[in-house]
Amino acid sequence: MIRSITHPLCGVTCALLAFSSAATHAASDAGSVAAPAGTQPVITLAATGVQVYSCEFDASHRLAWTFKRPDATLYDASGQAVVHHDAGPSWQAGDHSRIVGKAVAQAASQTPGSIPQLLLKTKSTGADGMLSGVHYVQRLDTVGGIAPTSRCVTNHQIGESPYFAHYTFLK
Repeated sequence: MIRSITHPLCGVTCALLAFSSAATHAASDAGSVAAPAGTQPVITLAATGVQVYSCEFDASHRLAWTFKRPDATLYDASGQAVVHHDAGPSWQAGDHSRIVGKAVAQAASQTPGSIPQLLLKTKSTGADGMLSGVHYVQRLDTVGGIAPTSRCVTNHQIGESPYFAHYTFLK
């Protein structure tokens, strides 16, 4: 089932998919970001938001876009916002459970010109709840999110790039 919503973070109509076997299908297509052996999906959520970049000097003393953090809302199959994704990278559910992850593998997106798919390992957890038993997170089916195409001209200038992805939380 496909459900369309308009979300303020992406500023366009985004499609949310109902997942019956999405975690298994996505993992089989993701190559190096496949679910580790012995893990099981807790939930798969659709995310819309932005990847935030900052204009900074590189090693050659030229201005270039540098990734800073994600800012996204993750939706369940019914279209309800259930998790916020931010710097860390971190995910916080409405029940205040929170995890912070660290990327351990990446694979190119199936969509050209998009941020990579990732496998992240949980390195810290917060309160008990929906996310407290999560050990890994997969970012799959990424669309968009690459550094802005506009020219980076001022030190610390902020640029945002809309993106869509599916996140599968694994225990």
